[in-house]
Amino acid sequence: MSKTALISGITGQDGAYLAQHLLSLGYEVHGILARRSSPTTWRLEYLNILDKITLEEGDLTDASALLRIVLNCKPDEVYNLGAQSFVATSWAQPLLTAQATGLGAMNILEAVRQVRPEAKFYQASTSEMFGGMKEFPVQSETTPFHPRSPYGVAKLFAHWTTINYRESFNIFGCCGILFNHESPLRGIEFVTRKVTDAVARIKKGKQKDLHLGNIDVKRDWGFAGDYVKAMHLMLQQPEPDTYVIATGRTTTVRDMCKIAFGHVGLNYEDYVVIDPKFYRPAEVELLRGDPSKAYKKLGWKAETSLEELICMMVDADLKRV
Repeated sequence: MSKTALISGITGQDGAYLAQHLLSLGYEVHGILARRSSPTTWRLEYLNILDKITLEEGDLTDASALLRIVLNCKPDEVYNLGAQSFVATSWAQPLLTAQATGLGAMNILEAVRQVRPEAKFYQASTSEMFGGMKEFPVQSETTPFHPRSPYGVAKLFAHWTTINYRESFNIFGCCGILFNHESPLRGIEFVTRKVTDAVARIKKGKQKDLHLGNIDVKRDWGFAGDYVKAMHLMLQQPEPDTYVIATGRTTTVRDMCKIAFGHVGLNYEDYVVIDPKFYRPAEVELLRGDPSKAYKKLGWKAETSLEELICMMVDADLKRV
């Protein structure tokens, strides 16, 4: 018999790719849809899977709705990908971030504990929990946490809550500490997509320059379509655990710009403008993950190089423009 999966954040980048992957494996897929005044299902339409999933109306901040959803769809696997996930916004809206990203995870975990304790649970943790750990240039599952944003703090609450439910209530709860992962489905507010969209617009004569903040920060960037496969693999293991999912390679925003502009025959130095208003109150200078545990225990490794990823995103934005 096919399994049933419930995904919070199904309209986001990761949720859409995960839904596509699970459908390819024969799953019945349900997704939690928070109603908004503007359409939010464009990613599901982009992947041509909107009519293949069941959307359940609810919100991570509404515990009663989550109880109803879990009770009705009786999932075998629950993937909590929903969050206020833009780091910069978390300083402007720290309480919303804490409620949706932090307490939201506890709300859905509590729903699972009360009405579907046998379900396997995945929590989308993040490399932003490591924050400013300069003495640890490569971060693994045992690296201490030091979040540098309200988003990182909220994610750390959700991360430890999942481990607490694993240890206290015997919930099969896994945490995936995912490093930056991008795709053509990335929101325009994230730096990679901001860059690739600008490259397309500049190439087509619809934009003159690109304003960025600190372009010398280093990140470990991978393809979201690769990373969602690791989420599924975690829940197929005999025991729940925590895994770092990353490429193990770091690149500066500057070099990422060089790749993107170079793909269309342009020199990034002619178009990138450093703008102080895009600097963060507390910056994370370096993130680089050690995915060796995921490779050893899950057999997972990143399949898409950064160059392939950025060119894929530029090509998609050229078509959109």
